[in-house]
Amino acid sequence: MNEKNILKEILDILKALKNAGFEAYLVGGCVRDLLLEREPKDWDITTNANPEEIQKVFPDSFYENNFGTVGVKTATKGESRLGQESKDRRLKVVEITPYRLESKYSDNRHPDEIKFSKNLEDDLKRRDFTVNSMAMTEDGELTDLFDGQKDLKNKIIRTVGKPNERFGEDALRIMRAVRFSTELSFSIETETQKAILSSGNSLKNISKERIKDEFSKILLSDNPMIGLVMLQKMALLSHIAPPLEKMVGVEQNKEAHKYDVWEHSLRALQHAADKGYDLDLRIAALFHDVSKPETKRVEKGGKTTFFGHEVVGARVANKTLKELRFSKEIIEKVTKLVRWHMFFSDPDEITLSAVRRMIVRVGEENIWDLMNIRKCDRIGTGRPKEQPFRFRKYQSMIDEALRDPISVGMLKVDGEVLIKELGIKPGPMIGNILHALFDEVLDDPKKNTKEYLINKSKELKELGPKELKELGDKGKQRMGDEDEKEVKALRDKHHVS
Repeated sequence: MNEKNILKEILDILKALKNAGFEAYLVGGCVRDLLLEREPKDWDITTNANPEEIQKVFPDSFYENNFGTVGVKTATKGESRLGQESKDRRLKVVEITPYRLESKYSDNRHPDEIKFSKNLEDDLKRRDFTVNSMAMTEDGELTDLFDGQKDLKNKIIRTVGKPNERFGEDALRIMRAVRFSTELSFSIETETQKAILSSGNSLKNISKERIKDEFSKILLSDNPMIGLVMLQKMALLSHIAPPLEKMVGVEQNKEAHKYDVWEHSLRALQHAADKGYDLDLRIAALFHDVSKPETKRVEKGGKTTFFGHEVVGARVANKTLKELRFSKEIIEKVTKLVRWHMFFSDPDEITLSAVRRMIVRVGEENIWDLMNIRKCDRIGTGRPKEQPFRFRKYQSMIDEALRDPISVGMLKVDGEVLIKELGIKPGPMIGNILHALFDEVLDDPKKNTKEYLINKSKELKELGPKELKELGDKGKQRMGDEDEKEVKALRDKHHVS
């Protein structure tokens, strides 16, 4: 490891502290990521300087918390370990925290008091997991007191010291263990697992905002399906989003689904992750069938139905996401996607006007995300194809419904303008002039200006009725031909006829 692995802004901070006579180390997740040759998501620095001394070294800094953390403003450009320019907004402020001593956590959330230390070991031994308890100097020298490198090599998540004590200090570490395991594809060490199982109930002491943040990071990982399975197996899901727990083991019709509701939803979520979809779509994929358990009915003959599960599910998703303190924007979007994910999509029976109505219901800004949720839903059933012919045809119809049709409405003048400029009454002449103008603009779009079209319309007005009608009919025919051509291009795009 050498300083080329560390961003220039970070090196400058470490060197400034050292030049001022203090110790300074990178610590926590950034050290772990550097050792794994991953780009660090955050850069945290620890030092034996107290907050006031840190601020003397960095006058353009701020200290607005009870934990001793000083925010140091930096430039936003630097050389990354890959030799690329970094413009990460997280580099605008780098957090520097003095070494801290172990303290009691009476509420499973916050230390009862903050005490600073002059000893790096005091700071490292209070941290959560061995892979996050290593420190590194600006020249790459590593301090590893708890075999963090060994656990990195063996791909293990293990607490520093006794797991029950670590989780008793801050119960959110329970979710962090699952999150790190999911993000890094590491296993959780046996004793740590046992402590999670016995400590899960203490999550009730953690704010919903903090739980939401960890839950979101699990969903945004490359393998959220694994993370959700772990949350469920370790009896944590009921403390995060209880309605999700109810899906486990709920069987579906075998002719349509290979999996129960829970596994189906997890596979839909995983497909959303595989496609790189944003958090809102991943949540919608996970929650789209959340109310199948309470709407399940077994009819005579053994057929299972879930009538109205999308309506009930939209309400349940909305309530659950509000309780988890998700943003208003995410809640509204997920609620819409869950509510309408069962849209009827048989192109042999559905009309273009019905497609337009669906676009109005979910909004133009959400219609393609609704299609993506349907793809996730389909893959979650165990079917191999994401987009069968009927679905591609429906998407083509969406494109048709969203487009502006080829028409005289594209001209920079309309009938009212011509009536005023030409001094004529409404009637067939206006239509013929507009279609004749349209024909000319198709050949040369640059002519589609108000000035040119008014002057041209004055010329057309002087033509005889028969000649003007012929020009109008020609323009009308070309308009139809161009419209058909555009529709064909859209259908070709979706590989449908």
